[in-house]
Amino acid sequence: MTATLKCISPVDGSVYVERPVMTVEAAATAIARARAAQKDWARRPLEERIAMVHAGIARLNDMKDEVVHELAWMMGRPVRFGGEFGGVNERANYMAGIAARALSPIVAEDSDAFERRIEREPHGVVFVIAPWNYPYLTAINTIVPALIAGNAVVIKHATQTLLVGERMVRAFTEAGMPKDVFINLFLDHAATEALIAAGSFNFINFTGSVGGGQAIERAAAGTFTGLGLELGGKDPGYVMDDADVDWAVDVLMDGAMYNSGQCCCGIERIYVARPLFDEFVEKAVAWANNLKLGNPLHAETTLGPMANKRFAAEVRAQTDEALRAGARALVKPSDFPQDDGGTYLMPQVLVDVNHQMRVMRDESFGPVVGIMPVKDDAEALALMNDCQFGLTASLWTKDAERAARLGREIETGTGGMNRADYLDPALCWTGCKATGRGGALSEIGFHNLTRPKSYHLRKMRP
Repeated sequence: MTATLKCISPVDGSVYVERPVMTVEAAATAIARARAAQKDWARRPLEERIAMVHAGIARLNDMKDEVVHELAWMMGRPVRFGGEFGGVNERANYMAGIAARALSPIVAEDSDAFERRIEREPHGVVFVIAPWNYPYLTAINTIVPALIAGNAVVIKHATQTLLVGERMVRAFTEAGMPKDVFINLFLDHAATEALIAAGSFNFINFTGSVGGGQAIERAAAGTFTGLGLELGGKDPGYVMDDADVDWAVDVLMDGAMYNSGQCCCGIERIYVARPLFDEFVEKAVAWANNLKLGNPLHAETTLGPMANKRFAAEVRAQTDEALRAGARALVKPSDFPQDDGGTYLMPQVLVDVNHQMRVMRDESFGPVVGIMPVKDDAEALALMNDCQFGLTASLWTKDAERAARLGREIETGTGGMNRADYLDPALCWTGCKATGRGGALSEIGFHNLTRPKSYHLRKMRP
């Protein structure tokens, strides 16, 4: 019997879609075709590759209505938010716009005697293992610059968002992308690891769990395959004593609760200067109480179900452990009767928390946030750095110099002032510690998806 991948919808627990798992042999054949197609693709002028990528993104935009409803069914995001097209278009347009500069040669000498330069060479076949929480945005971070740089791209999407890779490839194919340059594979974990161990790819980009990243590193050991790994996060927000409280509450709570808290750079812990603590907490609870938990297909819903029962179970477990250890929950269950103990999970704000509690230490990836008072910047810095992860940190103050000074001491990939849960395509998307390694977007993203190739050309004497 052929094994299948099944997407269980968080909306009603039904099997929304399933696809047969490819064998290693069938996948290897498809990858070989992609490798052959890549050579011709890389020879095409950069302007032609950019135009083709723009066309693929435009065709994907044409599918917006279908995509938005598929996302609601597959991973629970409310239809009112319109999918991920704003970010997809912003990132694709930016990366296309900087491609010529990012991929231009570094010329050391161009004289009558010598031409010495460094060019950017595509890796070959880039493997994108994409997550379910932002299935288009996270994939686009690599797909667009990889294709523009002249690579072929193989995508394997999370089972929870099974249709995304298939739909993206369909959009680009219908827009005229040459055959086999961009392909989608339906693989289970065993087949994925076997293909990686066989050296089937020249570069792998993975977004997901720390355990998943470790499995990929083990599989790739000895193959010398380049890896980009964006793994877990436990991103902090720090509200300083001069912050605009209303603004901070609105942005930080949105960062904590949007997408049911299932954001790589979502806010999972907040530290507030003691003089502002009570006001901030009161307003944060009021903000959470305004959310509408319910079916993501309904226009009034602002907080949909979590993508899977086991994800919601982990958030409930962390919250319950914290309550048993002395934390207080400030959002009343009676205000969210839609919480069914399964995928539909109410928002929660916790106080009297500490770093002995998992909810302040481990990745929660759900609509819960702990808030702690701090006496000064030094205490806030120590708490922000008391974490195995390092993706983003959000600082709230009117003093840019203070924020920059503190930001230099935070162990993080990105530091932001007066904003949160936002990825700027002009800046390198990167992390440190257990969050992983590598970097996407910006000019550095192009550099990671290519390799340097040097030319030392001695010209003949006349």
